[in-house]
Amino acid sequence: MPYMLLILEPRDQRALRDEEAGRAVYERMLRFAEELQNRGLLVATHSLHSDREAVRVQVRNGQPSLLDGPFAESKEMVGGFFYLTCQTREEAVAIALTCPAAEWATVEVRETGPCYEGT
Repeated sequence: MPYMLLILEPRDQRALRDEEAGRAVYERMLRFAEELQNRGLLVATHSLHSDREAVRVQVRNGQPSLLDGPFAESKEMVGGFFYLTCQTREEAVAIALTCPAAEWATVEVRETGPCYEGT
C-alpha cells in the first residue's frame, strides 16, 4: 500500500541552524532515503524550500485568489516527503519512527487514496 510520510517542521527552525548543522541534518535524511531505496520501499522523496517563497492558490465561484507565503496562520510547514510502498500502516509507522526528522519535526503518516469517502 502506498503511504506518504509528510515532514511537518516548525517554520523558523531552518533559520536557527547554521550551514554546517543544516548540511548535517540533510545528509542524515539522504542516508535515510538511501536505506529505504535499498529496501525497495522508496517510491519518491524530496525536500521542499521554505514556504517564504510559496503561493497558495484558490478559485471560489470562479474568482482566483493568491496568497504569498509565509503563511502566518500556520506554525508548521511541509518541509518534504517520502512516498513509500509498505505492506501495512504499522510498517509505515515503524519507518516514520526511524526517520531522522522525527527528532526535530513531526512525521505525519498517511495512506494514499481517492479524495472521497467510500463505502
